[in-house]
Amino acid sequence: MSPATLPLRDLLLALAVVAVWGTNFVVIRIGLDHLPPLLFAALRFLFAALPAVFLLPRPPVPWPNLAAYGLLIGVGQFGVLFVALRGDISPGLASLVIQVQVFFTIGLSVATMGERVRGYQWAALALAAAGIAIIALHTDATTTPLGLGLVTFAAMGWAGGNIVAKRGGAPNMLAYVVWAALFSTPPLLALSFALEGWDAIRAGLLSADAVTWATVMWQSVGNVMFGYAIWGWLLARHSTALVAPLSLLVPVIGLATSALWFGEPLPFWKIGAALLVLSGLAIGVLYPRWRRRTVLDGLPPAA
Repeated sequence: MSPATLPLRDLLLALAVVAVWGTNFVVIRIGLDHLPPLLFAALRFLFAALPAVFLLPRPPVPWPNLAAYGLLIGVGQFGVLFVALRGDISPGLASLVIQVQVFFTIGLSVATMGERVRGYQWAALALAAAGIAIIALHTDATTTPLGLGLVTFAAMGWAGGNIVAKRGGAPNMLAYVVWAALFSTPPLLALSFALEGWDAIRAGLLSADAVTWATVMWQSVGNVMFGYAIWGWLLARHSTALVAPLSLLVPVIGLATSALWFGEPLPFWKIGAALLVLSGLAIGVLYPRWRRRTVLDGLPPAA
């Protein structure tokens, strides 16, 4: 039986993963100072796949499933997100807005897998939608309507990847992500050549310094190798109810690090929007677990 709380070591590991994922948006923005966004995304997946693909066995899922996940996450999520972060949305808001993938995932589950939306999920969606609406009404030089739309689209790509991964049922998520990265890199490189051009690619690679390459490695090694490996290990050892809620800290860390590193302002409307979105996420993640515990606590003791 899993313990009722996370041991200190495992809690610290979980918080380390959340910190890596939360600071990732600022790290992406730093890397974009030199690298074109689609090239940057391609390098992320290239180094996520190589050399790890030679060390991890291919997960027992069909090739089309791996390809679909690679395209949705590689191009649909990260490719679009990197483009948005080039100058159309602040890292802090991007870390918040992309969390609406939770609700897109629910919608896709209803449409493709016959799942039913429950009352608390509608309430959670309404709160998050209100937060996104506030952000949409306050676009400025740091966050444009285009940036908001691109990150929302990236959230849809993430949600699509979630559904594909769920259908694949891979037992080892790290191996799944690494092998799927083989299908992310070629289209991202092709799009980079087509839309950004060889001159921009060459200039980006020549101007990239040690910090730039560190941001690439942060994506590949930090987010994929460390993040997915440790998170999967924690989920295998503990109940989802103990581990998953910690991911709610990702946008909090994203907003905080963007404010500290880039001086992103945090006016009242932005804090209010963040609280609405986070409240929606918290209800969606925590309510069913609280309800289950309440019901179990109310059962009569076994004879």
